[in-house]
Amino acid sequence: MELKDLKKTWERMSAGRELDESQLRKMLSKRTKSLIERIDRNIKIGFAVLFVLILLFAFDDFLVSPQLVKNMTQGINIPDWLVFLGVFANTLIFTTFIYFVIKYYRVKRSCDVVCNLQETLTKIIETLSLYQRLFYLALVTFIVAIGLSFITGFYEGVYGSIEDQGIHVNDIETRKLLLAVVVGLLVLAMLMGGVFLLMRWGFRKLYGNYIKKLKDTLSELEEIGEETSELQD
Repeated sequence: MELKDLKKTWERMSAGRELDESQLRKMLSKRTKSLIERIDRNIKIGFAVLFVLILLFAFDDFLVSPQLVKNMTQGINIPDWLVFLGVFANTLIFTTFIYFVIKYYRVKRSCDVVCNLQETLTKIIETLSLYQRLFYLALVTFIVAIGLSFITGFYEGVYGSIEDQGIHVNDIETRKLLLAVVVGLLVLAMLMGGVFLLMRWGFRKLYGNYIKKLKDTLSELEEIGEETSELQD
């Protein structure tokens, strides 16, 4: 709700009484407190989601993937750099979240003691915006790792299957090879796009929407300060 709308709503509810600066600041302070409480709650939800994801990644890395490779054609090798990239991507997602939580609570604890409302809003917005950039960096790295893993697995699987049948690659019709590549690329695009959209939706639901709400509150607070300065001049 914009500052003007806030004033009009108050006037309708209070039979024409106008809001003074202290009342507006008090209302914005309550709104900020409510938003921060929701962010605190969502951080706990984020920890739970992250814990589940770590269990899933570990289950895939140490049980599912090794078993699949074992059941496939002999000679299929997972490159060491690909394993490292997968571990790095998973670690990056985890460490960016932990960094955000530590920085957020440090800012919050500091502002509870020495900051006014405007400083608190500014610092929390900066912290959330930083985490947003780090999150998307980690997400892109994670998606690249998924893409490379899929391409490697697809190539090794197709090539291994061809070798098992005693067929040379040059003997396969170009049309069939192109069809296999197109199908593989479509599956890859759906997989990467699905992961990106799901993770982006989760971030916006937990934190992203609150950045805009906090920015709106800060803007209204700055507007109050500007109006007060104009009246004093």
